[in-house]
Amino acid sequence: MKIFTLPRIAASMAALALPLSAQEVGVTPDAIAFSQIAALDGPAAQLGLGMQKGLLAAFQEINAAGGINGRQLTLDSRDDGYEPDRSIAQINKIIEEDAFFAIIGTVGTPTNLVLQPLATEAEIPLLGPFTGAGFLRNTENANVYNVRGTYDAETEEWIKQLVDVDGLTNIAILYQDDGFGRVGLSGVEAALTRRGMELSASGTYTRNTTDVKDALVAMMEVNPQAVVMVGAYQPIGEFIKLARTFSFTPEFVTISFVGSQALADELWPEGAGVLISQVVPFPWDDTIKIVAEYQQAMNSYEEYASYDFVSLEGYIVGRVAIEALQNAGQDPTRESYLAALKGLTDLDLGGLTISYGEGDNQGIDTIFMTRLLPDGFFEPL
Repeated sequence: MKIFTLPRIAASMAALALPLSAQEVGVTPDAIAFSQIAALDGPAAQLGLGMQKGLLAAFQEINAAGGINGRQLTLDSRDDGYEPDRSIAQINKIIEEDAFFAIIGTVGTPTNLVLQPLATEAEIPLLGPFTGAGFLRNTENANVYNVRGTYDAETEEWIKQLVDVDGLTNIAILYQDDGFGRVGLSGVEAALTRRGMELSASGTYTRNTTDVKDALVAMMEVNPQAVVMVGAYQPIGEFIKLARTFSFTPEFVTISFVGSQALADELWPEGAGVLISQVVPFPWDDTIKIVAEYQQAMNSYEEYASYDFVSLEGYIVGRVAIEALQNAGQDPTRESYLAALKGLTDLDLGGLTISYGEGDNQGIDTIFMTRLLPDGFFEPL
């Protein structure tokens, strides 16, 4: 008969307790907790809600299949209203609570501008921000992994279409007067400069407002052939509707961040012809494997599911998060998770390739152009 002394019993109890005490933040025997900070109300709410819906559809899909090594994925979404001061308050709470493995699906350039340094300092993985801002592509921030393409890539695609294909020479810009808008402005100016051109006019509006009338007046004075727009769906929609009432009908082109479906709803029935650059494939093309899987996941997530570009992006971000977790070990740590993300050098999601690596924290480089149709639907170009 074996006799256990008190020291041996204590040592055995310590050994049993070791895996629990060594557990990573946000990881329990049953779950892995992610947090999202995004606009869930206000003029940009459909962006945060769309990302949330796509993420939850991806998480529900893997949870129904048993999760990751028996752990269910959870998402805690927190509203910042697309305002940086609220973003700071939310991430400080997350850091203080010390209960989340990673932050995922954050929305906006001005908000991520304040979120990213705090997440980097706290060594929290930041995955799939809904913005194409260049500062998030700085690979010195080893905790950041982007999925979507850059705003520079989107604006280059605009100018390629308008100048190289359509032969237009008079182009103006409307942009949100903050870091997001100025990133777009810089991208457009650089694309035009490469072609020996410059903007004919520019106008701005204040974030979280729809005060675009002064900008419209400035545009009309130069009568541009095209107006490119860097903003969210409510002010962009207001600008286009107001322009049409004055019979001002240049080519309108806007950015993926606008929230395409939200803009279509905002404009209907006046949105026909508006061009929108996208960073994900066409959400209704189920001949693409990843799109078919997205549709199936959305149908499982909610009855009468609708498809759109934002929730597809959220779903793709969720799938990338899941793939990295599957490669991060039986008991993932933040360190092993970031290493697993970096190791996704050629991930085929089914018609869409995600590629990271040394000095590259951006997964997708392709830009897709679409046009709004008279019935409020879209066509790919």
